Amino acid sequence: MSDRSGGVQSVERAFELMELIGRAGGECSLTELSAESPLPPPTIHRLLRTLVTLGYVRQLPNRRYALGPRLIRLGVVANRQLGAVAGPVLQSLVDELAETASLAVLDGDMVIYTGQVASTQMMRTADEIGRRVGLHTSGVGKAVLAELDDARILKLVTQSGLPAPTGNSAATLSAVFANVERVRADGYAVDDEEFEIGIRSVAMAVPGAPTPMAIGISGPVARMGKDVIARAVPALEKAAGVISEALIGARER
Repeated sequence: MSDRSGGVQSVERAFELMELIGRAGGECSLTELSAESPLPPPTIHRLLRTLVTLGYVRQLPNRRYALGPRLIRLGVVANRQLGAVAGPVLQSLVDELAETASLAVLDGDMVIYTGQVASTQMMRTADEIGRRVGLHTSGVGKAVLAELDDARILKLVTQSGLPAPTGNSAATLSAVFANVERVRADGYAVDDEEFEIGIRSVAMAVPGAPTPMAIGISGPVARMGKDVIARAVPALEKAAGVISEALIGARER
C-alpha cells in the first residue's frame, strides 16, 4: 500500500499526464491538464517539472507543455517491436485476401498508420507509414473510435472539426455516433468511400491493446464487394487476436 501511495503512484500519475498531452494532440496548457486530471494543479506542475527535466515533456515558449524528444527514441523502439509482430500478420492478410493490409494507432484526434503490406495487384491502395487519417472517416479510424467511451469520442471529433473528405463522410455528430453504434453492433467498421472516392475498407479493433489500434484491409470498390468483406471479417478477427495476444504477453513479461 505504501508503494501505491508513493513512488508507484507518482509514476502512474506522470504517465497519465503524458497520455493526456498525447490525447490533446501533443501539447496543452497547465489549465487544460488541470481540467482533465483529478490531480490538484500544484501536483500536476510538480510532475511536469520532473518530466521536463528528464526530457519526456518540454515547455514551449508560450508556456504550453508538449511531449518531449526522449519519447521519440522510445516510440521508435516500440514501433519496431510492434512492426515485428504485425508484419507477418499483415502479410498473411494480403496472402489470403489479396488487398492491402494496414495497422493504425490512435494519435491525438486522428489515427496514424504504423504498419502496412501492400497488395500485389496492379490497382491497389497504399498509405505511407506515418500518415495520419481521420477517426470518423477511415475504416481503421472508425474501428478505433468505437472502442472509446462516448465522452472521449465527442471531445475528439469536436476537436477535429469533422472534416468531410467526400460526400459519403459523416459530417455531423449524430452521423458519427450512428456509425459508432453500427461498428459496436457489427464488431467491425466499413469505410464506404468516406475517406477517398473509389476506395472501400474494412477494419477491426485490436482487443486489449495498450493504445487503441485497429487492423484493416482496403482496395478499389470494384473488388471490395460484400463477398470480400464477408471473408475479411473472420480473417481480421484472427489477425487482431494474434496481435492482441502478442502485445498482452509482452506487457505481462
